[in-house]
Amino acid sequence: MSILILIASILLLLFLITVLKFNAFISLLLASFFVGIVKLMPFGTIVNSIQNGIGSTLGSLVLILAFGVMLGSLLSESGAAQRISTVLINSFGVNQVKWAVLVTGFAVGIAMFYNAGFVILIPMVFAIAANTKQPFIYLGITMASALSITHGFLPPHPGPTAIAVIFKADIGKTLLYGILVSIPALLAAGIIFPEFIKKIVTNPPKGLFESKTFTEGEMPSFLTSFMIALTPVILMGIGTLSAFILPEGSDLRTTLEFIGNPTTSMLITVLFGIVFLGIKRGQKMMDIMDKFSTSMSSVTMIILIIGAGGAFKQLLIDSGIGSDLATFFDGSTLSPLFLGWLIATIIRIALGSATVAGLTAAGIVQPLVISSGVSPELMVLSIGAGSLMCSHVNDTGFWMFKEYFGISIKDTFRSWTAMETIVGVTGLAGVLVLNLFVG
Repeated sequence: MSILILIASILLLLFLITVLKFNAFISLLLASFFVGIVKLMPFGTIVNSIQNGIGSTLGSLVLILAFGVMLGSLLSESGAAQRISTVLINSFGVNQVKWAVLVTGFAVGIAMFYNAGFVILIPMVFAIAANTKQPFIYLGITMASALSITHGFLPPHPGPTAIAVIFKADIGKTLLYGILVSIPALLAAGIIFPEFIKKIVTNPPKGLFESKTFTEGEMPSFLTSFMIALTPVILMGIGTLSAFILPEGSDLRTTLEFIGNPTTSMLITVLFGIVFLGIKRGQKMMDIMDKFSTSMSSVTMIILIIGAGGAFKQLLIDSGIGSDLATFFDGSTLSPLFLGWLIATIIRIALGSATVAGLTAAGIVQPLVISSGVSPELMVLSIGAGSLMCSHVNDTGFWMFKEYFGISIKDTFRSWTAMETIVGVTGLAGVLVLNLFVG
């Protein structure tokens, strides 16, 4: 019954958006109410779940998004994004610019959560695409694939780190194996796949990023531009590293973790950007704030849609659909590596959250990890690969990608969902091959 309700809710959502042309924000809320009512949840509980879903999603995301848009505005308006893109283009060449975006996305993604990395890199991707006359979607999917792979496979991201703890896997080995598995996934999803979607037409929200072309003298230096863009990566990396090398409770570790918090590091970076990309280059504070206001107004609907996506996800969780699917696979005799991937895939499709899918799957297959003797590090990666599969309308990442690039639901499935599925399948294949040598 739960599976039928899940399918019906997704079909309703697609009908509202694609046939009736409802706004995605309203459609997601209506689909959320549908799930709660059909599952006979009390009306008050349905409303609370929607509010909790929006709050939990935006509570950790809205400040990162806001500061990311501000930083993107600074990088775009000052010419810093164009400076960075120009250097990358000159270093890799126009024909190989995908490699520049891929390497940058992977490096940033190791230390930075997906959402923060996305809003940091998107203005640079737009600048590179404009300068090289490449389609936005062509380079955008390359960037997104690199960030998604690090999010699903590599500690210190919350999903793989938490699963590693459940399986008592070695964090260092998980990171090493994860990098090895990431290589074929990066090549398949970030280098080969973009060649097949170049004709998708994008329409980014007006005012989100300016397309002004700067002269050589108008742009800040590469060092200044690169360091401002890299500051949140460095701060988050330091905060994460401190947890591994400093004793718990020490004043230095507490301070570094505070500075490395995504919200804090983004705020610090914006303040640095205001000084070094704005005031020191002759801009007035009032003008900088006016540009922030213009940029923020263009991202308002994106924030609402992401919040509504969180509400839809929460209803699926609170209604018991996720646990019903998990129970269905209890007692299975499939290989632990494949079973973990399959369960994570199904829960990911049902709930949308990669982290929830990974943790739920880990709880189900944990006894098998001990009894089968399979490598716990490879189990972390197989579940991580499954948790990225088939992202669709109940995933906030789906809506973020769709709205930033201004593409249709159909084209989001063709680009974003296809990319995530390629990452998931390639990741599983990499784990199975690696298991022949280390299993």
